[in-house]
Amino acid sequence: MNAAAAALWGALAASSLLVGAWLAMAYRPSSRIIGLVMGFGAGTLISAVAYELVPEAAKGGAWAGLGLGIGALTFFFGDRIVERGGGADRKRIVPSGAGTDRDRIEANPSQGSTGTAIFLGTLLDGIPESLILGMSLGLGGAVSLAFLAAVFLSNLPEAMAATASMQAAGSSRGRILGMWLWLLVAPAVAAALGYVLVSHLSGVDGAFAQAFAAGAMITMLADTMMPEAFEHGGAVVGLVTALGFALAAALSAAE
Repeated sequence: MNAAAAALWGALAASSLLVGAWLAMAYRPSSRIIGLVMGFGAGTLISAVAYELVPEAAKGGAWAGLGLGIGALTFFFGDRIVERGGGADRKRIVPSGAGTDRDRIEANPSQGSTGTAIFLGTLLDGIPESLILGMSLGLGGAVSLAFLAAVFLSNLPEAMAATASMQAAGSSRGRILGMWLWLLVAPAVAAALGYVLVSHLSGVDGAFAQAFAAGAMITMLADTMMPEAFEHGGAVVGLVTALGFALAAALSAAE
């Protein structure tokens, strides 16, 4: 295993952004379907935090709590900056049908998320995950199937929701797909960086970084994914989220 291999795994985990964008453009799934997929993805991420990140981060002792807090604050303030730049709705599920947010955005595209803001917001969401993926490879030399699946599945609804929002705001298919293609580069670089950090820098064991990622991911789940999932998926989202959690937990236990 080397940094190049870590980069490939990082790109693979993020490749579901392209899959989600294609699904949104090809099939135009209802807001309920996207909400259910988002709930399932959230469940897999919760499991990844509980079984993959926190147990490893706890080995750092008091540093774990500090890292978790810093990660949460970093995401919180970073998210506020992205929101001011027009990315507040990057995970917003645009309802279908007349008289909905889709019509509002089409009537006034400036009210929708901008492509640049969605790009920056997705970077903010995905970098911690990719960094940890690379660190895990550097420390153990193997890919955590549960964590990889959690990241892959959680990216699907994000791309579906953001693609629908950008289409409603008038962005072309080519521009949307081009943006998601560029977004494969950043996770690849972050995964390679994580691998290099733990492989070549003495004293870097990944515990603080995993705590940081856990804090950022928990904040992201509570702030963006779960509210949208429940608003559009309905009460059954709770069951779907539990199913996603159970699947990722089973994968983690099987490793």
